[in-house]
Amino acid sequence: MPVVDIAIPVYNEERDLEPNVRRLRAYLDARFPFAARITIVDNASTDRTWDIARALALELPGVRAQRLREKGRGRAVRHAWLGSDAAVVAYMDIDLSTDLDALLPLIAPLVSGHSDVAIGSRLAPGARVIARGFKRELISRTYNLLLHLVLGTRVRDAQCGFKAMRADAARQLLPEVVDEAWFFDTELLVRAQRTGMRIHEVPVDWTDDPDSRVDVISTAIEDLRGVWRLSDQLRSFLLIGVLSTLAYIACYAAFRLALPATLANALSQLLTALGNTAANRRFTFDGSGNGLAARDHLGGLTAFGLALSLTTGAIAGLHLVAPGASRLTELAVLLVANLIATVVRFLLLRTWIAPARPAGRDAPQRLDRRIA
Repeated sequence: MPVVDIAIPVYNEERDLEPNVRRLRAYLDARFPFAARITIVDNASTDRTWDIARALALELPGVRAQRLREKGRGRAVRHAWLGSDAAVVAYMDIDLSTDLDALLPLIAPLVSGHSDVAIGSRLAPGARVIARGFKRELISRTYNLLLHLVLGTRVRDAQCGFKAMRADAARQLLPEVVDEAWFFDTELLVRAQRTGMRIHEVPVDWTDDPDSRVDVISTAIEDLRGVWRLSDQLRSFLLIGVLSTLAYIACYAAFRLALPATLANALSQLLTALGNTAANRRFTFDGSGNGLAARDHLGGLTAFGLALSLTTGAIAGLHLVAPGASRLTELAVLLVANLIATVVRFLLLRTWIAPARPAGRDAPQRLDRRIA
C-alpha cells in the first residue's frame, strides 16, 4: 500500500505522457523515500493518450491508469484522490514544470502530521521561475492579489499545479468543492483555510512550458466567476454597504437642512458607521460571538475616522474648486468618496473582526506507523 498517491490529470498529452511518466517513476524509485504510486487520469482525451496510459500501467510497477468521460482537471484530481487508499494524495501537471526535488518538501509535513495541505509556490521567497512570459506573470500576480483582497487567502500562489493533502483531510474537504475545472485549486485552498486546516507552502523551481494548453483568457474569466461564488463576505458586505449608503443619504439630507455640510457629513458618517459595524460583525464576518465587541467597534470607529477624513477632504476640495456647487453636486462627490472609503472599510474590518470559532480540530496524527 503506497504512502503517497500522485495523480496526473491529462487531456490530449500523447507527446509528453510516456517520457514524463517514466521520468517521474524513475525519480520516485531512485530518490523518493516513501512508497509512491502514480495515477494517470485521462479526462476525455481524443488522441492516443488513453492507449499510452494503459500501456504504461501494464508495464511499470507503481503506475495505474483511470479514464473519465468528461473533461476537467478538478474532476480528474477529485476522482483519483477519493479513490485512493494512500495516506497522502498529491497531484502534479504532466509537463513536470516543477522541479521534482520539491516533492519531498511537499510531502514531508503531511506525513509528519505538521500540516493538512501542502502546495508548491512560484511566488514564495526562494522560488525560481524560468522562461515565464510577462503576460502570464502579470495575470498570475494580479489574480493572487485579488484572492488576498476578496477572499482573504493567505497563500502566495493558489494555482501552481503541484499540491498534496492528507487523505483524511481530502475526504473531509472534497465534497464541499464545487468546481471541476481550473478553479478547483483555488476553491480547495479557500475551503481548507476556512475550515482551519494548516497549509504549508513550498517554494519551487518552476520552468514555463511553452506548449501549455491553458487558454489564459477563458481560464481567467472562469476563475473570476469562481471568486464571486466564494465571496460570501463580499456579497454580504456589499448588501450592508448599499443599505448603509441609503441611510447615509437620508441622514445627510435631513441634517443638511439645519447644519453646515461638514457637520452634517460627520454626524451621518458616525451614525451609519455604528450600524454598519454592528451589521457586518454579525452577518459578514461572523464575529458576534467572539467576545471582542468593544475591540471590533473600535476598529469600526477607526474605519469611520478614515471615511470621515476622505469625505471631509472631498467636500473641502469641492468647495475650493467650485465655491457655488449645488447640494446635488456635493452629494455626488460624497458618494464617490464613500465608495473609496467602503473598500478600505471592508479590508480593515475583515482584518480586525475575528470570527467566533467552533471547538478546535484535533491535531493531525503522525503517519509514522503506517510508513514503518
